[in-house]
Amino acid sequence: MANILVVDDEMGIRELLSEILGDEGHVVLTAENAQQARDARAQGAPDLVLLDIWMPDTDGVTLLKEWQRDGLLTMPVIMMSGHATIDTAVEATRIGALNFLEKPIALQKLLKAVQQGLTRTTDVVRPAPVYHARPVPAPEEEASMPTMGNNYAPMPAGTIPNASVPSPAAAQPDAHLFGLSFDLPLREARDAFERAYFEHHLMREGGSMTRVAEKTGLERTHLYRKLKQLGVEPSKVHRKG
Repeated sequence: MANILVVDDEMGIRELLSEILGDEGHVVLTAENAQQARDARAQGAPDLVLLDIWMPDTDGVTLLKEWQRDGLLTMPVIMMSGHATIDTAVEATRIGALNFLEKPIALQKLLKAVQQGLTRTTDVVRPAPVYHARPVPAPEEEASMPTMGNNYAPMPAGTIPNASVPSPAAAQPDAHLFGLSFDLPLREARDAFERAYFEHHLMREGGSMTRVAEKTGLERTHLYRKLKQLGVEPSKVHRKG
């Protein structure tokens, strides 16, 4: 989940982008002009900004320059426009914009650009694993260690030293799997498993329908239908996780 600021003077576009990104599990803040965008940025840097170029008070490129000049361009910005020229897009990229989307924006291009922007902000360098040297025993300690000697006999294959013998009860198959009873009718058991399966992936992927679709191998439309059929609400599952 990420905090995304959408800046566009068209209400329809603000509402559409808010709905799409909200379905992906993001928190969306909107601004209808540059001044509202400045106020939103003053409250803290969002994780990503979708910024329209043509706006009535101050255009998006000018606002981008302001943020760059004042050291406020600390988050990825994706520019949007239905009328901008190639030169405008190049200028915005030179100033510091991460990407440029042409309106009308295709859903897959939007989600891909947002994912790339958020990946850039959340990518961290993981520290290399620390390996501890195995202690070497002192000569006197090594001499006192027990040895197998000639009385050593190899154990049968598959035997674990000092392993306790499992009780007959432990060898029996569990009557429940993932909290699901094997006594349920097949259809009910399958629905219960699928519900737990999708809830697991929704919590693991932070509520992102795009990533859940990739993980489960389903088209987004099919995934939406499946969740609705199972009574799974992504927003509630994400909050629960």
